Amino acid sequence: MNIVDKHILHKDKTVRDALVRLDLIAPASIVFVVNEDNMLLGSLTDGDLRRGFIKGLGFEHNLLDFVQSNPIYIRENEFDLNKLDNFRKNNLKIIPIVNQDLCIIDILDFSLRSTLIPADAVLMAGGEGKRLRPLTNDTPKPLLRVGDKPIIEYNIDRLKEVGIRNMNLSINYLGDQLVDYFGDGSIKDINIKYVRETKPLGTIGSILLVEDFQHDDIIVMNSDLLTNIDFNDFFKTYKERNADMIVAATSYHVDVPYAVLEVNETNSVKSLKEKPRYTYYSNAGIYILKKSLLNMIPADQFFDITDLMDRVIEMNLSLVTYPINGYWLDIGKHEDFKKAQEDIKHIKL
Repeated sequence: MNIVDKHILHKDKTVRDALVRLDLIAPASIVFVVNEDNMLLGSLTDGDLRRGFIKGLGFEHNLLDFVQSNPIYIRENEFDLNKLDNFRKNNLKIIPIVNQDLCIIDILDFSLRSTLIPADAVLMAGGEGKRLRPLTNDTPKPLLRVGDKPIIEYNIDRLKEVGIRNMNLSINYLGDQLVDYFGDGSIKDINIKYVRETKPLGTIGSILLVEDFQHDDIIVMNSDLLTNIDFNDFFKTYKERNADMIVAATSYHVDVPYAVLEVNETNSVKSLKEKPRYTYYSNAGIYILKKSLLNMIPADQFFDITDLMDRVIEMNLSLVTYPINGYWLDIGKHEDFKKAQEDIKHIKL
């Protein structure tokens, strides 16, 4: 029984049926009463039934006599993340998602998904992982296990947790293993599709092989990263800055072991800094971009995402950065893989 079927009950069911269902799904004890078209008619909890019995209603009464007729719901693609944050802060745990006809199409359970980011995702998973050989001789790098599951699965699970339902995997090297492992995504209650390069297309070129995107914004990320980036805040920053593209960045520190002299154009010393530390920000391999930017990518050609960033800048469009304040590790070398095995024991992804 999927999450929608668990939480909906037809209006012609009995009060006893409702009690059985509420007991079955406890502690998430709320059901949404619908008609034959799955249209939302009201919500029902243990408390609603109890209050009905106190008023004199009984098991012989119609279920609609007990329901709350004005339940909170979310309209498909017509919500904002701040409102969802407020729902969660106000201890609302389960909310139906409806289409324009008020028919329930999904259920938001905050114990399973923290929010609903309206975006599609593309995970780049086609690299050979040459620097990790012999580990990648027979296994694609995204499927190398860190702790109890593959690297890429951490990223898929975290995207699912923020409400991303449509994910596309760009595969090449040993790509059939990824297809066999994840299938169509139904085991995780998401939709996974695959695109396969027939020749190297760079770090973003293969995105044009995706047949269709359901949303106007696309999250693109490398699949061989371990990170606990706050995707909700990442997406909200992208929207609040009205950006065309946002790139996550990780800090990189350079410690100079000597005193540094700062001089002007005539070599006169203006200041002296003793053993300074300089902080730079590096591309972390996670991006959000407007779907319209795909028009800048040449078809069937090698094209890196840094090339796209250059074009965005040249066109005077908005490219902004988002510093990752939490954990981030690019697993490119054996020492990175070893570090990941230790780190996963102490961090929550």
